[in-house]
Amino acid sequence: MTAERSNAEEPRLSIRGPSRRLPLRGRTLRSLVTALAFPVAGLLALTAGGHLLLPFDGVTTLEGKIASKSEFFEDEKVQRILMKHGIRVHITRMGSRDIATTGFDGYDFAFPSGQPAADMIKNDRKSKNAYAKGHSAFVSPIVLATYREYAETLRDNGLARPRQGIGADGNSPLYYTLNMKRFIGLSAGGKKWSDIGIEKHRTTNGNRILAQTSNICEANHAGTYLGLVAFVENGNSVPTDNAAADRVARMIKPTLVSQGLPSEQMFKTYEVPEGKGLAPIVVVYEHQYFAYQIRQREQTGRPDSQRVLLYPSTQFLTEPEYIALTPKGDRLGELLASDEQLQRRAMELGFRVLDSSGKATSTELYRFLEDQGIPAPASAADDTKATLPSLPLLERMITSVGDCPPPNQTPETSS
Repeated sequence: MTAERSNAEEPRLSIRGPSRRLPLRGRTLRSLVTALAFPVAGLLALTAGGHLLLPFDGVTTLEGKIASKSEFFEDEKVQRILMKHGIRVHITRMGSRDIATTGFDGYDFAFPSGQPAADMIKNDRKSKNAYAKGHSAFVSPIVLATYREYAETLRDNGLARPRQGIGADGNSPLYYTLNMKRFIGLSAGGKKWSDIGIEKHRTTNGNRILAQTSNICEANHAGTYLGLVAFVENGNSVPTDNAAADRVARMIKPTLVSQGLPSEQMFKTYEVPEGKGLAPIVVVYEHQYFAYQIRQREQTGRPDSQRVLLYPSTQFLTEPEYIALTPKGDRLGELLASDEQLQRRAMELGFRVLDSSGKATSTELYRFLEDQGIPAPASAADDTKATLPSLPLLERMITSVGDCPPPNQTPETSS
C-alpha cells in the first residue's frame, strides 16, 4: 500500500438513532385531517362525476353560432353534462337571421331559434355541397310577456281572458289568451294605453299600444311575430305569391316599425323594474318566462305574480333546429336529441321536449312546473294555429317591413 493511499481518510458513516415521531394529538391531528379532507373529497367528486379521466381522454371544443338558445349552453348543469361526454362548447351569439346570412368557416354547428333560418342554412349548405345535418330536441311557442296592470287593462276592454294558472296571491291568473285580431287593430289604429283606461290600475302610460320585438332583420322571434301578424291580417291565411306578400307587408309595416329603437335582449329588459315603462309588452319565447319563474321560485319561495303571459289566440310554435356543420358537431346534435339528462335539463329550463315520435308535448313540462309550485297554463282548444309563408315570401316580407340590407353571405373561405 502506498503512503498516499495509507494517508487517505476512511469514509465516515453517520448513524442516527431512532427517529422521534411527533405525537399527533388534539389540534395537530384535527388540522391534518381537515387538510386531507378537501383533496380527498375533490378526488371522489371528480371520479363520481366522470371528470377525472377527461384530461387523459381529451376534451373536444366545438365552435357554434347560436341565437336565443345560447342560454341553454350557458347553463352550468348543461356544461357539466357535456363535459361528461368530453365536449366543451364555445359560442358566438347573434340573431337567427344573422346566423343564416353570414359565413360558417371555423364553426362546427349553427343553432338558430326557428325553422326559417334553419332552412336558409341548409339550403345554402346544399348549394355548396357542404356538410349539414339537422337535429331537433325541443320547441317553444311565441308569446307576449307583460305586467299584470296591462293584462288586466286589456281584459277590461275585452281583448284578453284568463287561462288556468293562478298567481302567487291565490286568485290572480298568470296566463291570458289575447285576441290577436283586436290587439293588432288597436295598435294599427294608433290607440294609446291612456285611451283604454290604464290609469284604473294605478299606472300611467301615454305610449302607443304595441308588442315590442327585437330587430326584424336579425331575430327569429321578430320575424315569426311578423309572420303571425301577417297571417291574422290576411284573414288567417298565408300570402301565396309576391303580390300578396307585398300587399300584406305594406299593410302591417306601420304597426311593426313604430316600436322605436330595437333591443337585442328583450327578456332582460322585461325582467328589470324599468322594463314596465320601457316596453310593457314584449315578444318572447315561452321557455324564457318559465325559466324566469323557476328562478323566482327558487330565490323567493314563490312565483312572480306581477309578470304574466299573453298567449296569442293565433299561435305559432317555433322549432329551433341544431345544424351540425362538421362531423364533430354532429356528435353534439345526437346528444341533444337523445341524452336523457340533457332533455331533462331542457325541460327544467322551460322547453317543451320532443317525445320519441318527434312531437312536442307539454305534459311533462306542465307536471314539472306544478311540482315546482308554479301554475301551468291550460291549453285553449279554440286557438288558431298560424302558418308562416314559404321561406322566399317570408324573407321578402321581412326585408320590406324592416328595410333590411341584402344578406351578407360571407364566402366559406373567409375568416
